[in-house]
Amino acid sequence: MKPSNELFKLINSLSKSEKRFFKLSSSLQSGEKNYLKIFDFIEKQSKYDEDELKQHFKKERFIQHLPSEKNHLYRLILKSLRSFYSDKTVSSQLKQEIKNVEILYNKALFRECDKFVSRAKKIAKDNEKFYYRFELISWEKKLLEEAYEAGEFGKDLDELIEEEQIVIEKLRNLAEYQVIYSKINLIFRSGGFARNSQEREEVKKIADYHLIKGKNTAISARATTMCYYIKGLCAATNRDYSDAFSFFNKTKSILDENPKIKVDSAQRYVMTLVHLCRCHIENHDFDLSIKLIDEIRSLATEKGFNSMDIEVKCFFNSYNLELRLMQVSGKYDKAESLLKNLEEKENIYSDMINKEQEVLLNCNKSDMYFALGDFKKALGYLNNVLNDNEQNLRQDIYSFARVFNLILHYELENYDFLEYVIKSTNRYLNKQERTLQIEISLIRYLKKLSKTQNESAKNKIFNDFHAELKLLIKDENESVLLEYFNIIAWIESKVNKLDFSKVIQTLINQ
Repeated sequence: MKPSNELFKLINSLSKSEKRFFKLSSSLQSGEKNYLKIFDFIEKQSKYDEDELKQHFKKERFIQHLPSEKNHLYRLILKSLRSFYSDKTVSSQLKQEIKNVEILYNKALFRECDKFVSRAKKIAKDNEKFYYRFELISWEKKLLEEAYEAGEFGKDLDELIEEEQIVIEKLRNLAEYQVIYSKINLIFRSGGFARNSQEREEVKKIADYHLIKGKNTAISARATTMCYYIKGLCAATNRDYSDAFSFFNKTKSILDENPKIKVDSAQRYVMTLVHLCRCHIENHDFDLSIKLIDEIRSLATEKGFNSMDIEVKCFFNSYNLELRLMQVSGKYDKAESLLKNLEEKENIYSDMINKEQEVLLNCNKSDMYFALGDFKKALGYLNNVLNDNEQNLRQDIYSFARVFNLILHYELENYDFLEYVIKSTNRYLNKQERTLQIEISLIRYLKKLSKTQNESAKNKIFNDFHAELKLLIKDENESVLLEYFNIIAWIESKVNKLDFSKVIQTLINQ
């Protein structure tokens, strides 16, 4: 069995401050600290090698029970991280305050307990932490019973009950928005952009839901940001970038106006910027796109955003956006340096990238190398996608990858192999409910091209395909293919014998 690298991944994820805190807290403990020896050794490894670890400590007794030592170290690091972050997030502060309340109550120190409840309630209210606020109201009701028994009747029970009802309503309202968000997120994460009328109808049902379509239906700032974010996702799924920009911009504004909620919703804030940037790119606002990419990258150093998960999210999203920006603008002059820089840095986060970002990166790299004329490298990155057996995530990307695969094999002049791949792709598309007419036409024309050696005959096939393509692309369902690859620019580059990137730039300026 392959040794687990979970400990290595955890140590590798620690910041300098977290490592310093762990070692400082460890130094306060007495006794032998074999776990620190393991920590120091693993910290220096660029890739986890357990055999190397065992060889280094072969004379130490603890190496005989290494699995338990590793498990002990793992738990100690987590304990250290809990202490390190104990007062760095609102949720952790409130958990501690509620624990203090419980301790003081059990010791019958009711006056002191009441002070902690009041202080914690203010934090919960300011940060719209409704669940914690509801729990604190429960404690307040307990304290009220104790006060009544002591003959103190200064607090009004009816006011407390009314406040509890308001909090319950806000909690229920927020929970309903979270359910709606899960539905639109599932549609986008599984299928990507809507490719037919049935999928558009599913998105429309969410967009028309009374909490989304109605006015003043969100009864807290946190719920309001979710409402606009859901609206933005609905619009983006339908490729309505004008409405999407408006909704995501509203989300950003509300979060900016509520800095405490903004920090607590750090991941949503990052993704709001990502969606805004995508809107700018698709609307050809390239200068604004660059500014937002820079803003996303700098966000990881901002207070409240400087955690590993945010750092990873900012890194991969910003590079995917920059690659997409080059594809849409046709300006590939910095492509090689960008790809080199990306490939050097992504090794640092290789174990932390999520599946969707990985798939997008491989597709974007493939597209980039295609534009640079390095079809072999483009095929290599595309094969990373094609060889993945993912059955649920972003099936739009996997479908496109199969179609793009045909174009790459045509450019590589693998005509004999192309015939086999065409049959395989046809079988795949026949099983799909999302097949586009453009994809069917592309297969038909590539089949003809692969069997044609005469240049004049090839030109006629490309011209015929170009004419058919211009008609098909007018259909909003068919034009979705442009989200993945500028097939119009590719055909026109073949028809007019021009550079692919130059054709993209010409089409933008028309």
